[in-house]
Amino acid sequence: MSRNYDPINKRVTTYIDNLFTGVGASQQLFDLKEELATNLKEKIADIKSLGLDDEHAFKEALILMGDSSCLVDDMRRVGQDSAKQGVYSSMTTRISTAGIVAGVLLMLFGLYTAIMLYFMKEDVVPVIGSTIFIVAGGAILTYSILTRETHNKYGMNKIRALGYAVAVGLILFSIFTAFTTRFATGEMFIAIASLMAFSLPGIGLFLLLLLTGTSRNK
Repeated sequence: MSRNYDPINKRVTTYIDNLFTGVGASQQLFDLKEELATNLKEKIADIKSLGLDDEHAFKEALILMGDSSCLVDDMRRVGQDSAKQGVYSSMTTRISTAGIVAGVLLMLFGLYTAIMLYFMKEDVVPVIGSTIFIVAGGAILTYSILTRETHNKYGMNKIRALGYAVAVGLILFSIFTAFTTRFATGEMFIAIASLMAFSLPGIGLFLLLLLTGTSRNK
């Protein structure tokens, strides 16, 4: 589940995998394991902050998490219910497809509008302003692609995919604001400041997600 080889992360991964041994693979199971692993790691971190070592923090976190047998049973039933699994996969695929289409159309709308305004001899600021649709479309497209389930990969955890979408949106928005402020004020330092203000959080979030990434392989 995690590419991070920190002993605690590896132990959490092993525990969650063993917990669901024998349960048929499914998108729901993948999402649940991701959520449980994240919650367990957060509990361990909270307990360690109180001064306990890794071993005791892990055991205490398991106690706080409680009995997960009902979740295992639920996932086993889902894995055995092919019709239910098919409906879930079909619904998420349709939502993802709609998001991809909407994202691409928004980006094209922003691009075409900018080109149209340019040839209409409009001021530079309105031309650049219309590219805000590219920013929105890029964020939607990123989220929809990452949450899309394929034959080879499960969709990414929705919260994590949303993080990537925000990161991409911030990076695109930083470029948008840099050009807008440059031509609106005529000052390059303001443009650089705008670029820095939004690109740094976006790049930071993107790298954080990338370096703590999870595999989406089936």
